[in-house]
Amino acid sequence: MDGRVRDDTAPSTITGRTKLAIREVLEGRRKGLSMIVPLAGPAVVVSVAYMDPGNFATNIQAGARYGYALLWVVLLANVVAMLFQALSAKLGIVTGKNLAELCRAYFPMPLVLLMWGVSEIAAMATDLAEFLGGAIGLSLLFHVPLAAGMIVTAIVTYVLLLFEKAGFRPLELAIGALVGIIGLSYVAELFITNVAWHGVFGGMFSLHLPDADAVMIAVGIIGATVMPHALFLHSGLTQSRAIAYTPDEQRTLVKFSDIEVVIALTVAGLINMAMVIMASAAFHAGHPDVAEIQTAYHTLAPLLGIGAAGIFLLALIASGISSSVVGTMAGQMIMQGFVGFQIPLWLRRVITMVPSVVVVAMGVDATRALVISQVVLSLALPFPMATLVWFSCRRSVMGEHTNSVLLAVTASVAAAGVLALNVILVLQTFGVNTPGLPS
Repeated sequence: MDGRVRDDTAPSTITGRTKLAIREVLEGRRKGLSMIVPLAGPAVVVSVAYMDPGNFATNIQAGARYGYALLWVVLLANVVAMLFQALSAKLGIVTGKNLAELCRAYFPMPLVLLMWGVSEIAAMATDLAEFLGGAIGLSLLFHVPLAAGMIVTAIVTYVLLLFEKAGFRPLELAIGALVGIIGLSYVAELFITNVAWHGVFGGMFSLHLPDADAVMIAVGIIGATVMPHALFLHSGLTQSRAIAYTPDEQRTLVKFSDIEVVIALTVAGLINMAMVIMASAAFHAGHPDVAEIQTAYHTLAPLLGIGAAGIFLLALIASGISSSVVGTMAGQMIMQGFVGFQIPLWLRRVITMVPSVVVVAMGVDATRALVISQVVLSLALPFPMATLVWFSCRRSVMGEHTNSVLLAVTASVAAAGVLALNVILVLQTFGVNTPGLPS
């Protein structure tokens, strides 16, 4: 290997062995499926953001109230997510910097500080959904107060974050295991629930919003699916995970990153659809007013059995814990990138927990808070989306990996579409009727 591999991690560790395997892939000494496993990881970690408790909250409301009618929103949001996560990963691979660092390098300081502030608000909204989700699941499963569930969630999250000190691979494997729990849980739910599959396929391709209230849920779905912190995080996970020494090696990394994004986010998208399908099949016909995670659990037990309700909680707990870990990682990366310093991990956990504690202390409906948090995320989303499009279209930044005209137009249209939905949401909030939507 001509002495080119940095020996910053001992080969005897999981991360060290993975780095050596990645080097073998880049040098052409691994073929077939053995090439995929070493390079997998970043998109799996990021995919957790697309299965967090915010998704549970918005998808339960979507399925219970509108049946399968909003499945097309989930599908569209997932396709947009694939596009922008692929751009984020490519940005990190090609430049060796994460999105926040590039913003600090290229933008005037007032704009950088504004973006940092918006991103930190989005990070708090993210943690509100993730932290509350895990706490709700633990509270319902073990019949303990919500505050106790919050304490347990905080401890488990912090312990998992300590895995990163042993290198990137142990944390990736831990998060991958939690993703597997979520996925298997929803596979089981679909077998238990009586699904009308003809309605599923109709809902996936019928581009229709039933009424004005569906707009808020649709924007919430997009906010819960395309996550601002995930766009920042993915570029950071790929920026130094594997070192490309030649243009061919860089092209290999980008190619496999794109493949991993498609696979990981397809799985995440299917899980999101399964959430809506389960809620629709279980609640829409007889319980369309189910809008809370707690109500969904208590309604599932008599409808489908305590086993189905328990599986639902298991998926929720795995989602809350794993996404809280990923959200904290993203928060640290965002602060480091925008302003060049970090705070201790425990302090960031305390700060981002504050909104959750306030919500519980004030007696605010937890599920309603989850849905609103997703709307906040959607309102923050145009900032990272716009900067990703801008950087990935600049040849001075991306070189040969600059976006093609078709890709640039597609990404711009997607970002504009999200912005348009946000404008509609603001109008709805202030009681302004949206043309074309029934009031």
